[in-house]
Amino acid sequence: MFPLLVGSLILAAEPAIDEKIEQERSEEIRPEELKAHVYRLSSSEFLGRRGPGAARAARHLAEAFAALKLQPAFDRSYFQPIPWKADKDGNSFIGQNVAAILPGQDPMLASEWVVLSAHLDHLGVQGRTFYPGADDNASGCAMLLEVAERFALRATKPRRTIVFVVFDQEETGLLGSTHFAAHPPLEWRKLRAFLTADMIGRAMADVMTEYVFALGSEQSPELRRLLEQVDPPEGLKVGRVGTDFIGTRSDYGPFRDRRIPFLFFSTGTHTDYHTPQDTPDRIDYQKLHKISLWIYDLTARLVDTDISPTWSKDVLPPDLDEVRTIALLLARVLENPLLFTLSDAQKKLVKSTVDKLQRILDRGIYTRTERATLLWTARLLMASIF
Repeated sequence: MFPLLVGSLILAAEPAIDEKIEQERSEEIRPEELKAHVYRLSSSEFLGRRGPGAARAARHLAEAFAALKLQPAFDRSYFQPIPWKADKDGNSFIGQNVAAILPGQDPMLASEWVVLSAHLDHLGVQGRTFYPGADDNASGCAMLLEVAERFALRATKPRRTIVFVVFDQEETGLLGSTHFAAHPPLEWRKLRAFLTADMIGRAMADVMTEYVFALGSEQSPELRRLLEQVDPPEGLKVGRVGTDFIGTRSDYGPFRDRRIPFLFFSTGTHTDYHTPQDTPDRIDYQKLHKISLWIYDLTARLVDTDISPTWSKDVLPPDLDEVRTIALLLARVLENPLLFTLSDAQKKLVKSTVDKLQRILDRGIYTRTERATLLWTARLLMASIF
């Protein structure tokens, strides 16, 4: 009855999913394949990926890993149950992570590992409202499936081991990633980097159409150099921003807190965030394709290079690219009064902030004091505008 009820809540008939494209196995990452995955994962079949729908999505993803002949990560299982208020027999679970391993082939580096991840869960069905979660986070899962497929099928296997992880219970306080970090499938001290993608198919505030944001490189000099050296595909721009601008918003939190070098990829929030309008027809599949290719390139560099990332005890010097990115975002807010209804005081604050950022860019020097001021202002603007 429940799936039938969900189906009745969807106003328009769901478009058919091209199963042939969805199940295609090739090294090539194509927009059509990403689209098929997003449409599948955001369909009513998975009930908004919460409760029984999340369990069904976990099985679907595990089957995809098995089809690629990736190794189960958890004692011959792809599933890692997430305990919650366990009964006396330890049988109570709130969800399950899904993970697979592609072993490294270099005798000197194979014991080291890199995580590439996304979260599968969303808001489910609340009352009579169905939340598809196309961008949040079917888009990240689609990327993960296609990148895993490319690595699994390429002739040259990675030097380091890759663990592909899909976390459950991100929306309920990062419970899945927290449990994984506390109970990793491989030796923790040999985890070299953690990468995660959450919402990579739209545009921040509906105005940063060509941008994907990369956060986390402020804690690792090697990761900052990696972002500087690996160019994105033509038409895609990367904005580096510190995670302290947004706080703990996704599954990087438990790894950052354990001082694992990390990168968080997102195209940012938009007007459909956490609404029933986060539907697959609104995803920019060409952009998702470019981001997926870029994340593959970054991951390939990480698993094949001689030098692995390190955690800097001190935050690195302020990054001018952060200034450039935030200045552009705020300038576009001012350029789009129909999207952003600002008070006179807000307009004045945004304009003065843009002017200050432009002076920093003209000077080419970004001090820690200036960054502290920008951080305070940006948080205020995020809370009041976005």
